[in-house]
Amino acid sequence: MIAVTDNAVKHLRELLESQNAAAGVGLRLMVKKGGCAGWEYAMKLDSPSATDRVFGPEGVSVFVDPESLEYLDGSQLDYSEGLSDAGFKVENPNAARSCGCGSSFEPKTN
Repeated sequence: MIAVTDNAVKHLRELLESQNAAAGVGLRLMVKKGGCAGWEYAMKLDSPSATDRVFGPEGVSVFVDPESLEYLDGSQLDYSEGLSDAGFKVENPNAARSCGCGSSFEPKTN
């Protein structure tokens, strides 16, 4: 499961409206190899695929593919605004460590 904060929902709604996104489009949250800690988070506006898990309240969807969910299960998607950057942030309990900017992580080993 992925928790989506109220603040993330608000900003995702604003993003979808500003992009004139078609019905059914949401935020795809995924992980891929890369970044300074080994795995990096990636996000884009997208439509769901048949194998995706869908999270978020009605009207706002976050899509996660099965492979990414393995690394993201239990995470929280938030939106933060800081002096140096603003954007969607992942709080991931499956990360052994994260890079300084928070865009990549090293997964915990079982």
